[in-house]
Amino acid sequence: MEKRERHSKIIILLFFIPLFIWLTLQFISPIVVPRATITDLSGATGLLENKKTIDQLGFPWGNIYQCGDALCHQKADRSFFINENQMPFCARCTAIWLGLTIGLGFMLFYKIALNEKFLILILIGIIPIGIDGVGQLFQLWESNNIIRLITGLLIGIICGISIGIIIDELRDIIKLKKPKYN
Repeated sequence: MEKRERHSKIIILLFFIPLFIWLTLQFISPIVVPRATITDLSGATGLLENKKTIDQLGFPWGNIYQCGDALCHQKADRSFFINENQMPFCARCTAIWLGLTIGLGFMLFYKIALNEKFLILILIGIIPIGIDGVGQLFQLWESNNIIRLITGLLIGIICGISIGIIIDELRDIIKLKKPKYN
């Protein structure tokens, strides 16, 4: 790991700023919606099951909740609440979005080499969420939101850093292919 001499404009413009705005809107949404309006969005991933409730929220809050409805199970008992409103994503998904933002934010200031050490770091990030998910799948235990938050943050940060490494690697490849004119 080395400190970056200049911020990566690609990471800032394409990923960090939109991701930071998206994450911020997720936390603002339950605050601006009237208190105790959204109390149970429980459903299945990939289905828009809360359309009636979400359509009443207006732009952009309804759009954020609609993304949550499509991408997340939104089980109420696995979600955080703000202003007595359920957040658009469950605790683990919210933590993943937060981790992605933190990981990319880290990559604004540092460069990490794609090597064996980083691959070990990827495993360290994947194993806890895998253990927790498999344990819940086979009903060995029911996880709590703190565990979901921690495992989501770990994998999100690793994914955010990975996106930054991929951007750096692609930029290096493109630089090698450009002809040098003197």
